[in-house]
Amino acid sequence: MSNSFLKQYGSEIFTLTVEHLWLAGGAMLFAIAIAVPAGIWLTRSPRWATPVIGAANILQTIPSLAMFGFLLPLPWLGERAARIAILALTAYALLPILRNTYAGIRGIDPSVIEVARALGLTGSQRLFKVELPLAASFIFAGIRTATVTCIGIATIAAAVGAGGLGELIFRGVASVDNRLVLAGAIPAALLALAADAGFGLLERRFRVPA
Repeated sequence: MSNSFLKQYGSEIFTLTVEHLWLAGGAMLFAIAIAVPAGIWLTRSPRWATPVIGAANILQTIPSLAMFGFLLPLPWLGERAARIAILALTAYALLPILRNTYAGIRGIDPSVIEVARALGLTGSQRLFKVELPLAASFIFAGIRTATVTCIGIATIAAAVGAGGLGELIFRGVASVDNRLVLAGAIPAALLALAADAGFGLLERRFRVPA
């Protein structure tokens, strides 16, 4: 992209990048707040694991444009495009976090849990002092996958007027201007790579040595 192009669109690219981060970041906060407690609950009630994770898996398979379309007619949501985008992105982010939280805690050696019980730790103490620290790398791996997915799908949010870098991509496709397409695609890709690298560091930081 030339300097003249960046001079013309630079401020817009920055504004749309901030919007993109807001949409993806808001969705990830909701997804983490829902999926991590749900994953913990499933380890206590494993009979619900298959149907709950299956439902999250079904949400993941719905095409993104169809998901946004399903949400448009809903009252309250349809009034604000950003609400639609954040709800849809939250739905797509649930599965990796939910599955990894459940698998990470269930995968802990039972003898470790027995030792914690023998030491007199309560259920909440075992959770916060033993289970979550040991499962942290799995949980961060799920958040890492969900974040990269969320940033990518957030480009579709422009289709319902929610903003973000997808606006440049859609305008570029409509006007057959590859510079506009790249102006939206490159920052989105860089955001995804930065998120992947950041959560990758956290994942390695909390990984329990073999």
